[in-house]
Amino acid sequence: MIEFYKTELLSSLSFLYGAMFKGKSDDDITDALSDIVLTAYLLGKRLGMDYSEIDAHVLDKIHLQIIEGHEAEVWYKDLSSLKTHITGRGEW
Repeated sequence: MIEFYKTELLSSLSFLYGAMFKGKSDDDITDALSDIVLTAYLLGKRLGMDYSEIDAHVLDKIHLQIIEGHEAEVWYKDLSSLKTHITGRGEW
């Protein structure tokens, strides 16, 4: 199953790149991004990680990258926005 998820992850990433290159609709791009996130969670689960463990690491990584001045944060405040979105869901 791990090999299947690895293949699915690469396939979704390839579809995303193709959709962006070809100027596909936002729905196609959102679908590809959703597949990537979903597959990452499922792959993590098969590798022995709990979903909540993955969630906690994502939030820790966001916090660290904000502190380190990641370009996405410096230029657009994307990481702060993502942190607000994630913590506002009540699941974290």
